[in-house]
Amino acid sequence: MENNLYVSPSPHIHGGDSISKNMYGVLIALIPAFLVSLYFFGLGALIVTVTSVLACVVFEYLIQRFLMKKEPTICDGSAILTGVLLAFNLPSNLPVWIIIIGALAAIGIGKMSFGGLGNNIFNPALVGRVFLLISFPAQMTTWPEPGQLTAYTDATTGATVLSLINEGQLDKIPTLIDMLIGEMGGSLGEVSAIALLLGFAFLLWKKIITWHIPVSILATVFVFTGIMHLVNPAQYASPLLHLLSGGLMLGAIFMATDYVTSPMSKNGMIVYGVGIGLLTSVIRLFGSYPEGMSFAILIMNALTPLINSYIKPKHFGGGK
Repeated sequence: MENNLYVSPSPHIHGGDSISKNMYGVLIALIPAFLVSLYFFGLGALIVTVTSVLACVVFEYLIQRFLMKKEPTICDGSAILTGVLLAFNLPSNLPVWIIIIGALAAIGIGKMSFGGLGNNIFNPALVGRVFLLISFPAQMTTWPEPGQLTAYTDATTGATVLSLINEGQLDKIPTLIDMLIGEMGGSLGEVSAIALLLGFAFLLWKKIITWHIPVSILATVFVFTGIMHLVNPAQYASPLLHLLSGGLMLGAIFMATDYVTSPMSKNGMIVYGVGIGLLTSVIRLFGSYPEGMSFAILIMNALTPLINSYIKPKHFGGGK
């Protein structure tokens, strides 16, 4: 018996989207942040990013080709994007061998162990980052100071804004202008708020993402930290400092919005974003670790199936 394909009558809707189009669109949006990291960290930023991207692409090819026995899909841009996002969560002086281990964890554990793109529960780049943070805490929390363009592993290091906030040294925090531009210590992709916001505007313009997740995260952190600042301004930093420091904007714009690991409905996205914002704020303000964005996203990744089951999008043509 022949298996025939029957197509129903029109109308049909096609948006013109594809995996590769969206992946490379996000990569374009990350260019401003990458250029800023090159400007402030120079050789270290280049080595970390290139190593991470190459390692992710190679590991994905090898796993698909020889372990999964399927045609490699490294040209769709997903492995490249994972490599860039992983690099953006790392300090610019991290040794090459540690970066390669992180790439293996991101691709092998965070992505391919679930079956590849579209099946992973957690954001692969964050899986790699947290794996390295737990395995190599000293190297992952040593932050080179900006301006050392030719230095790599021998760069002079200093404290990040969040570390200063966590230690109560609010008088040593850089100015808001420096934090907007990116002249402060931190991971490659988290130092310049302006560069990340330019990428956000591009993603919204191209309709690659919607505003619901990033805005709900940023608004929740602003409100929660703002309340705590009003209660005790001597102990808790202003909400603007929290918005402009750490991996908040990088995570809210480029990592929490991952299609696979975030909710499908707009209301679900808002719940998801509020949850990330609350968890990040609680970890930052009351935890021993100054940054909580990575952990917050991974926790809410795990809750995404539950959110999808209770908050479902309205079916096409459905009523109110």
